[in-house]
Amino acid sequence: MSAELTPQQKAFTLVGIMLGMFLAALDQTIVSTAARSIQLDLALPDALYGWIMTSYMVASTVMVPIYGKLSDIYGRKPVLLVGMIIFLGGSAACGMARGYEMLFAARAVQGLGSGALFVTAFAVVADMFPPDRRAKYTGLVGAVWGVAGVIGPLAGGVITDHLGWHWIFFVNLPIGALAIAFVVAKMPKLGGGQKRAIDLGGALVLIVTVVPLLVALTLAPPSIEGRHIEAARWSDPFVLGLFAIAAAGALVFYVVERRAKEPIVDFSLFATPIYARGVAAVLVVGSAFFVAIIFLPWFMQAVMHVGATSSGVALIPLTLGIVAGNIGAGQVASRVGRYKPLLLLSLVGLGGSYALLGLTLGPDSTELGVTAEMVLVGLTLGPSIPLYVLAMQNGMPPPTIGAVTASATFFRQIGGTIGIAGLMTVFLTRMGGGADISDATRAVFLVGVGIVAVAFVVTLTLPEIPLRKTHH
Repeated sequence: MSAELTPQQKAFTLVGIMLGMFLAALDQTIVSTAARSIQLDLALPDALYGWIMTSYMVASTVMVPIYGKLSDIYGRKPVLLVGMIIFLGGSAACGMARGYEMLFAARAVQGLGSGALFVTAFAVVADMFPPDRRAKYTGLVGAVWGVAGVIGPLAGGVITDHLGWHWIFFVNLPIGALAIAFVVAKMPKLGGGQKRAIDLGGALVLIVTVVPLLVALTLAPPSIEGRHIEAARWSDPFVLGLFAIAAAGALVFYVVERRAKEPIVDFSLFATPIYARGVAAVLVVGSAFFVAIIFLPWFMQAVMHVGATSSGVALIPLTLGIVAGNIGAGQVASRVGRYKPLLLLSLVGLGGSYALLGLTLGPDSTELGVTAEMVLVGLTLGPSIPLYVLAMQNGMPPPTIGAVTASATFFRQIGGTIGIAGLMTVFLTRMGGGADISDATRAVFLVGVGIVAVAFVVTLTLPEIPLRKTHH
């Protein structure tokens, strides 16, 4: 397929999908520094504070497999454009929100659109480049996430301070319009072309399964109200009810999908080792992804007495490390034609960096020392973003690229949600038991070492199929 496209078409298409993915990734970070202003302006109760992010995340995650399947049926371009339009509509509604109920609904609409932007970005790269060249571009697209992580918190603070929080959403509109212009004018038809039925029943059951699961994982961990630590709610009847609904939904989803002619999630793919073990690996790695991103700024503010803005700036080395790890791993994989040794090496480094943090963080830690450890975490975490996707795409038939890519994204996001819930429970339970913040933070990183060790074992079983030099 790559031979049919001119270099100019490829370049403009890459620009369009990277702008779209940048917007989706930016909206997961730019809100963080504006959240307090939003809460005060909209009189948002403390108990609902987290839903500024949760409403976006839940809607985005549940749509990922659906968009992946739709892009295999109708092609990447229409699905990408629909996602962009929905996302921009949600952005405009967020900016115009005058109450938190409207804001939550608008954030959910943003999430519904952003799911398409994540999935199609990696699928488009797979359509345009054969696996032996794809890795470098997959790493480049994945690095957009890291760049958004650097720009988002700083941009959110500056825009909120000078223009007001509404503009952190309005700023999406001109960038999104530019992305749409690139896609409409320059992006060729990729993927799709097969007349197949849409699995509406499967889509509905998937929503009924995933939404209660994510909501339960959000509500279950302990929380902080002022200076008081609220107990975990894992055994709360409402939370248990949500988990029960999710479990029942998963069973029904399996039955429905096994009978569907064109299932959203084709369970027969799990019979292929590269797919089944790839899914398991991204789920586990996703659980460890946010350890440093969430808990290091907390530690720096509470123990090292670094201001909120300074702690945000301090995350830049971590994010730049992730970007460098993304791009570097992609370049090396393209040159050597292998991905498994790079993944195993990166996991050894990640486990080592988490162990170092788990053993050394304390009141006498210096900003320079923590920054150096952040860079190491980023460099070793970055390769996991493009290489697992590459491995799964390389080992599966081209007509399933959208669904396979969506699976990698979906299970990474599910893993991240599980990881945040579990690690937050560890952290605040230790705090509630009398441990200080240093001890609680070290405990979190040592748990992270265990998660990475599991990911290493799973990755050891991952088949390594030489990167193809053609699409077929």
